[in-house]
Amino acid sequence: MLKIMRVLPVLLVLTLAAAACGGSDDSAPATGTLEGKTVTVYSGRGEDLIAAVFEAFETATGATVDVRYGGSDEMALLIDTEGDRSPADVFISQSPGAVGFLDQNDRLTTMSDDVLQRVPDTYRADDGTWVGLTGRVRVLVYNTDLVSVDELPGSVLDLTDPAYAGKVGVAPSNGSFQDFVTAMRADLGDDATLEWLEGLAANDSPNYAKNSAIVDAVSRGEVAMGLVNHYYLAEALEEDPDLPAANHVFPDGDLGSLLIVSAAGVVDSTDDREAAEALIAFLLSDDAQRMSADAEYEYALVPGIDPPAGLEPLEDLAAVQVDLDVLADGLTGTLALIEQSGIVE
Repeated sequence: MLKIMRVLPVLLVLTLAAAACGGSDDSAPATGTLEGKTVTVYSGRGEDLIAAVFEAFETATGATVDVRYGGSDEMALLIDTEGDRSPADVFISQSPGAVGFLDQNDRLTTMSDDVLQRVPDTYRADDGTWVGLTGRVRVLVYNTDLVSVDELPGSVLDLTDPAYAGKVGVAPSNGSFQDFVTAMRADLGDDATLEWLEGLAANDSPNYAKNSAIVDAVSRGEVAMGLVNHYYLAEALEEDPDLPAANHVFPDGDLGSLLIVSAAGVVDSTDDREAAEALIAFLLSDDAQRMSADAEYEYALVPGIDPPAGLEPLEDLAAVQVDLDVLADGLTGTLALIEQSGIVE
């Protein structure tokens, strides 16, 4: 059975198992229907974010989930390299870029409408090869002792101003940052996007390996602000509510507040499409969506699921939504542009 680093509360497992028996919705597979089967998952989502839901799927269905964790790009490239020999049944990505790469290389298979229609068409591929799971919003986290509200930029494009030199932490190797750059390319074009990236580089914007490192650096005053996903600060404040940090959501539909989704698809080399789709259907069941949103401080994509306590409803934010196929389409070009800009230290 699946090994996880944290223990899933028994009540949550039982709740999800009950849903699989015909509880709050009919999207989850019936209990025990996958007894003896193994679903192999290559996951770009971290073990701490998603392993508990995999365990609940095992409890509900009798299946075993065999998971290989790694970066979304790393896992996508591995599936593509393995080709028809890949043992992966399901690919789960932190962002649309990696699933789009596999889709372009014909490594994903079209899923059934029963799975796809769990979320609005905004959150799934036009060709039905992948579907969104949860969403997060790009924000600017800032140290409230170092930055006053009137010093916050009105647009993410303002961050290249010399006034912000050395003050904005970035994570160029992070998938969400790359998705944001892809969205900027689609909106403003490559020339303007390269100019923005070069502006950050000229401003000596400090580099960090990941979003959580930026939040930590901002909280201790190492850097005044940084571009991250909204939930990293929520997680940090849960551990220490007195941190001098806050999220700035860029106003008026600014591209800096882009909505990005995690996503899943069935790998074309699977020898058990039914079990693979059953896992994705389970991830999109009402109770699993609530569990994932609450555990990760993210937004559920299935309609009717309230956001975690302390988060504004998604419809009340000025978050920007772009065609997810656009994000999925531009990964290779975006990586080249980031490298060309000199933003990577």
